Amino acid sequence: MRFATIQRILGLLLMFSAVTMLPPLIIALTMDERGYTDFSLTMLVVLAAGLFAWYPVRKRRQELRVRDGFVIVSLFWVVLALVGSLPFLFADQPEMSFTDAFFESTSGLTTTGATVLTGIDHLPWSIQFYRQELQWLGGMGIIVLAVAILPMLGIGGMQLYRAETPGPMKDNKLTPRITETAKALWYIYLGLTVSCAAAYWLAGMDLFDAVCHSFSTVAIGGFSTHDLSIGYFNSPAIEMVAVVFMLLAGVNFSLHYLSWRSVSVLTYFRDSEFRTYISVLALVSVITVVYLYLSGAFPDPADALHHGIFQVVSIGTTTGFTTAAYFHWPGFLPVMLLFTSFIGGCAGSTGGGMKVIRFLLLFKQGIREISRLVHPNAQIPVKVGNKAMPERVVEAVWGFFATYVGCFTLMMLVLLATGLDQVTSFSAVAACLNNLGPGLGAVGYHYGELNNTAKWVLSLAMILGRLEIFTLLVLLTPAFWRR
Repeated sequence: MRFATIQRILGLLLMFSAVTMLPPLIIALTMDERGYTDFSLTMLVVLAAGLFAWYPVRKRRQELRVRDGFVIVSLFWVVLALVGSLPFLFADQPEMSFTDAFFESTSGLTTTGATVLTGIDHLPWSIQFYRQELQWLGGMGIIVLAVAILPMLGIGGMQLYRAETPGPMKDNKLTPRITETAKALWYIYLGLTVSCAAAYWLAGMDLFDAVCHSFSTVAIGGFSTHDLSIGYFNSPAIEMVAVVFMLLAGVNFSLHYLSWRSVSVLTYFRDSEFRTYISVLALVSVITVVYLYLSGAFPDPADALHHGIFQVVSIGTTTGFTTAAYFHWPGFLPVMLLFTSFIGGCAGSTGGGMKVIRFLLLFKQGIREISRLVHPNAQIPVKVGNKAMPERVVEAVWGFFATYVGCFTLMMLVLLATGLDQVTSFSAVAACLNNLGPGLGAVGYHYGELNNTAKWVLSLAMILGRLEIFTLLVLLTPAFWRR
């Protein structure tokens, strides 16, 4: 393990994270808010910590190995969550404990959108903006951003990229150099953000809300500057803008790049994962809209249509925006929507969940096992599109699923042991592990009433979900630390 190099990179990344305090600091100064001291102090503390870590090893430049990448990514997400909690801790409004500040920071950076705050409408503008900025930075991964804009790192960035974007298709690169790949992803991310902000503004939001909500929409985060989320605006036009950009943000960014390069939308429809992604959301939307109308929850068909579609896309992509209290909807709808979040977005997107490609491979593997019962000696490959998947990939997906279920079960049992009811425990773990945000029961509106033990467990769940479990758990294996 090259600890000096790891320390050097963490120092550089800490100094970079200090710079992210500038926008809310400028807003605080512009609006004459007392919070400017909180962001100034945070910036100085983080900058000093970064310099302290970087300066002694500034000349140590070695090529990273894969295991070094896992250590850096896992350490940095924990450290960044700690750093992100400082403005919340220093602020007079809102007044937060360390547990709440860490939970809110972790939720923002992992783009989960679970909040412990109420009265968000009355928070200082700088804090409102900061919460949204956390999600935007976490959306594509602060590590990828750093590799893209800090070429002076002097390392092989592919190790960081692979650790940051785990999954069955993670080794696909858009461009020959990892720095160019990261830049291509961020250009797409930035372009979607600007387009989303402009669309929100044209649909009726003021400029501040438009920018803030574009951050959390493209990041598939779900934080809002209002307690009522998107429902605050009571505007079908705004909701449809959100639906379009949530759908786009849930698509593999490689497809966006390839479609842009080929100037053809057919690129999307040639992709099996995209077709499955759209099909699942369409099917769940039809069921939801029809049931909302027939059950009388929304007697007006137009209301059933736009609330149903919005909530399905929001929950299905793991964004977590709400226009209505979906957890109070009739019958099986709340549970069905929560289960949809287990599938989540496409691999290579800002979405959470297990990812559509894994769901697709699990489904195809199940079909193959049924066929093998009929033809036990047949060689039946698992295909995605027209390409047979290597058995190693299929095995890895099953391994991920088993580990996911194990982690989910363990954390849910811990929450139950703290005294939470079954609905709250199940939905809270599901919402945090899938990076969704709003759950059912006591966590439908917010997480502020949970005990501290539950909040720490759910913070771990959010980080596990963001790094797709293996990146963090691999550090706990003895084999990882052997020479």
